[in-house]
Amino acid sequence: MRIAPSFLRHSRIALLLPALCLLPTAAASAQASPDVSSNYDPRLTFAPLTLPDPVNAYRSSNGAPGPAYWQNEASYELHAELDTAAKQLRATEPITYTNNSPDTLPSLWLQLDQNIYRKDSRGYAIFAGLRRARQNNSNPAPADTSTDGFIFDSVQIESGKQAAKADYVVNDTRMQIRLSEPLRSHGGQLKIHIQYHYQIPGIWGGRTSWGMSQKGEIYDMAQWYPRMAVYDDLHGWDTLPYIGSEFYLEYGNFDYYLTVPSNIIVAASGELVNPKDVLTKVELDRLEQARNSDKTIYIRTPAEVSDPASRPKQEGTLTWHFRMDHTRDVSWSASPVFVWDAVRINLPDGKKSLAMSVYPPESVGPDAWDKSTEYVKNTVEHFSKQWFPYPWPAAINVAGFSTGMEYPGIVFDGIPDKGSFLFWVTAHEIGHDWFPMIVGSNERRHAFMDEGFNTFIDIDESATYAAGKYGPKRDSEYSAGGEPPDTILKVLDNPSAPTLMALADSYGWQLGHPVSYFKGAYGMVLLREQILGPDRFDWAFRKYIRDWAYKHPSPSDFFREMESEGGEDLSWFWRGWYLNNWKYDVAVDKIEGSIVTLSNLGQQQLPTPVEVTFQDGSKTRVILPIETWISKGTYAWTLESKSPIASVLVDPDHVLPDDDRSNNEKKVQ
Repeated sequence: MRIAPSFLRHSRIALLLPALCLLPTAAASAQASPDVSSNYDPRLTFAPLTLPDPVNAYRSSNGAPGPAYWQNEASYELHAELDTAAKQLRATEPITYTNNSPDTLPSLWLQLDQNIYRKDSRGYAIFAGLRRARQNNSNPAPADTSTDGFIFDSVQIESGKQAAKADYVVNDTRMQIRLSEPLRSHGGQLKIHIQYHYQIPGIWGGRTSWGMSQKGEIYDMAQWYPRMAVYDDLHGWDTLPYIGSEFYLEYGNFDYYLTVPSNIIVAASGELVNPKDVLTKVELDRLEQARNSDKTIYIRTPAEVSDPASRPKQEGTLTWHFRMDHTRDVSWSASPVFVWDAVRINLPDGKKSLAMSVYPPESVGPDAWDKSTEYVKNTVEHFSKQWFPYPWPAAINVAGFSTGMEYPGIVFDGIPDKGSFLFWVTAHEIGHDWFPMIVGSNERRHAFMDEGFNTFIDIDESATYAAGKYGPKRDSEYSAGGEPPDTILKVLDNPSAPTLMALADSYGWQLGHPVSYFKGAYGMVLLREQILGPDRFDWAFRKYIRDWAYKHPSPSDFFREMESEGGEDLSWFWRGWYLNNWKYDVAVDKIEGSIVTLSNLGQQQLPTPVEVTFQDGSKTRVILPIETWISKGTYAWTLESKSPIASVLVDPDHVLPDDDRSNNEKKVQ
């Protein structure tokens, strides 16, 4: 989802932060001192920690999937027809569902996201005002910002070669199908056949919509089919309703056909299977050229948008056939006015993919969508090299009305986006292909594993693209916010703020960004730069991604994997940063000769850089390890050097979320 990019003001807190390598020497001595001014209790910080999800045969103690880990599968064949006159989608949907669990299933649950637009839905009242606010002068707000959601013409269960009417119940954004014969465990399989239609929301739909650009309509078709809910070892059927937070979906293969008016260009997740049926000879040649080019190639130029010859037929409809394997979802966008360009993506081990962008003519510009495909290419190549190879045939950026939203292989951004913001939002939304599209965490329960992890990796993309041209990330919303940790401090100082482990729908937008995006990402920065160091962190995080690619990790799995592969007991960090909103505050109390006394005034602990400046102008820097505070709240540090001290400064580079910087420095009078 679109991020207001970002809390990171100082480049030093970005991922390329220089290492602070000095540790307290053996001559440094800890001296007992009473905790006069501190409420810190080491018994809380360093108590044994029991993680929320237990170790068992499904989830191992090292954070990896266990020897008996299982996961159900859902594959789809979709045949959809877009009615641009009625603003309606009609579709048939055979779903092949495989029960790999050890449990017999008497019923199946599906997610019905379009039902959020029903007036009687749980989410309608919450978001009705927001939907109206999304209108603009060219798309005035309608009197009613609701639909009837999914309307089912037929729901059947296939048994053998026969299909029988299903016994089902629709409740809010969910459907339960009650089976006449339970689905057996360990590989039982059946097919569900659904015929349905629905009214496409206007731009007030947000994540799925149609709207009128300057030259013509754009349809952003997301969450457009009933999708299987997840049945897992943690919750059984995970049936949280859709009221705003995002998704949790099973993996499978998708074969889908989209019938649209012949003047329309379609961009969709996966690979276009029948290009010769829907493209002109010129477009086919250009597409082949783009597959072998590191320079962006127009498939359909701005001038050709108004040229009927840019389509293979002038009347009727065309059916676009797409396929995407090993994915949890697919989405698409369609418009008669799309400009289309593409370029080759170079992946590890010599593999290739295709970066593409589609956008209306008003988005054209050298500092605007002309650069989009270059941004997509660079982002995919960087993340593939740094974390995990991109697995799909294409990565697409769409300029439309469902702005700042991500789906596997395709993202939706804004028609007017340009400059640094277009780069930031492209990198962020494309980054979601790794979290949570490849690593399939549960966004409705644990948003930090989606938005936080993704914000963390896109910080690095901003720091490295074009020698840091767009890094560190800034945004007008936060440019006056002060130091990078200040956004986080507002969370830590807010008694109403949720923890990172809170249910995603339990807090609103104003807290959502600071908590799941910024605190989630900053926790990863702290882990990489201040706690484990880049070498240990990168090894552990890459293994976590490999282990859980196309699977469903929980926070406990992440915690265990980072500890086991990072080689560090991090229970104190999980407890303070994720399970609580504890504050970090280290103060310089006094300087007596060569002895410096520091106090820990907060419950959160972190390795703490301390810099001493001597009166001759020389400096020394140490990092106090977290064990400094394992049994007490004060620390008396005896320096090896007997040179007169001029000042002592805690966190000299402002890389830590110190709650009170007024006590960070003391000067010798």
